[in-house]
Amino acid sequence: MKSCYCQVVICRWGLAVLCSLLLGACGSPEEQSLRVFRYNSTNGLASLDPAFAKSQEVIWAVKQLYNTLVEPDTNLVIRPSLAKQWRESADHRTYTFDLRTDVYFHDNDIFPGGKGRRMTAHDVVYSLRRIMDPATASPGAWIFNGKLSADSGFKALNDSTFELTLYRPFHPVLGILSMQYCSIVPHEAIEKYGKDFRNHPCGTGPFRFFLWDEGQALVLHRNPAYFETDDTGHRLPYLEAVQVGFLESKASEFLLFRQGQLDFMNDIDASFKDEVLTKQGKLRKEWEGKMVLSKHPYLNTEYLGILADSTNALVKESPLRWKKVRQAINYGIDRTKMMTYLRNGIGTAATAGFVPAGLPSFDAQKVKGYPWNPAMSRQLLREAGFPDGKGLPVIKLLSIPIYADLANYVANELENVGIRIQVEVVQKSLLLEQTAKSQALFFRGSWIADYPDAESYLAMFYSKNPAPPNYTRYHNPAFDRLYETSLEENNDSIRYIQYREMDNLIMADAVIVPLFYDEVVRLVQPNISGFTGNGMNLLELRRVKKN
Repeated sequence: MKSCYCQVVICRWGLAVLCSLLLGACGSPEEQSLRVFRYNSTNGLASLDPAFAKSQEVIWAVKQLYNTLVEPDTNLVIRPSLAKQWRESADHRTYTFDLRTDVYFHDNDIFPGGKGRRMTAHDVVYSLRRIMDPATASPGAWIFNGKLSADSGFKALNDSTFELTLYRPFHPVLGILSMQYCSIVPHEAIEKYGKDFRNHPCGTGPFRFFLWDEGQALVLHRNPAYFETDDTGHRLPYLEAVQVGFLESKASEFLLFRQGQLDFMNDIDASFKDEVLTKQGKLRKEWEGKMVLSKHPYLNTEYLGILADSTNALVKESPLRWKKVRQAINYGIDRTKMMTYLRNGIGTAATAGFVPAGLPSFDAQKVKGYPWNPAMSRQLLREAGFPDGKGLPVIKLLSIPIYADLANYVANELENVGIRIQVEVVQKSLLLEQTAKSQALFFRGSWIADYPDAESYLAMFYSKNPAPPNYTRYHNPAFDRLYETSLEENNDSIRYIQYREMDNLIMADAVIVPLFYDEVVRLVQPNISGFTGNGMNLLELRRVKKN
């Protein structure tokens, strides 16, 4: 097969422009461009090692290079990937996975003759143990903590059968196995490169590594031996390459997108959201036909947290120790107006609990949060002994700079019902430190799901969990019993009922003030098709085409 030389030119914006690619056939630059998917990463890229797939930027890149045993589909239902199927033991502690036998690692010099070898169950054991190994220092080491033994929890029964055994039932384990931390890697690459594996990646994914000029460009090429095919038997992916630039400015990124030099943009910066979106979150007419607006639920809840540890001196001296005051705060905020004027309709007002829209267990009819009701807010204040807010001391709300506008909006809303809020803006690192040490009484927070299960949110309120994730130090024996029972429940319908009961308990105790359930907002070029999203905001490129 004829091949072409690949040249990368760095333009004055710092974005890599592919002049020609190592394609199956040499065509014109225009033809080649149709096979290259281009996007920008404003926060750069720290590593291409899946053991360090903590940030969205790394997760997106790693997903192109590697596979996991299972993965979430567009509806966040766990489906097979490297595993063809799996079985669960009667006691819900052991999972047995039958692996595909047609999966090969990318061609690489680490293998004899440079030809990628077949992936086996031994690679799965090696990869998952590596995450737990302190020597790896993976930020994902926590995912199996207290759930299984690194020595005996992972077994290769033969080349194509992998077994995982838990200490006790934990139904969300399949969601954990879908995390990019759990990508399967070859031991040969780790043994050769050590810590430099971060920039010498080798996986089984739809694309393989070609070039990474840190801070400038990342280029991935199509994996011609990728195991997945479409419904017609055509081998995936359709694209020939992925090109990632690293411009730090969202405004510059938007300019390149408008010029057609990027195929999509993730998120819309506040500096130009009014230029692109109406207050209702629709694409302005002048952009119709020039770009496509894509929106769908994102598993991120933005909230205000309230410290609930009654033994803490901060709580003992604060009016927030009274449930009716906390409930009055919840009723006193018009979240719908907030979404219109501060968010341009990006997201949904959080009036149905803490667990966000986008998860299968979400049900706004069965979990009751707090709609805007200033009359109820004032009534609760009276019942708490603070009529019209008289005698109620000023309450300090900690926020980080990028959410100062939301915090000030909340303060203005609550002042209308007699609750005085003093907004204090601090750096994110300080806020994280104070919440972890229970030194923040009332604070802005957000929680993005680690895996597609409501347990990822409800774990924040289990009293036996430290901070993180239990930043509020919430302790409710009824909640704890439900939480422990839900972990052992294998029937989805029953478990979802338990999840909703827990969410209702949190709402009744009002230790948090949910503000909104976030949305993924993407601007996409009109010639892009097959570009789907899901609530985890994963970058799925296997079925993308450029027309």
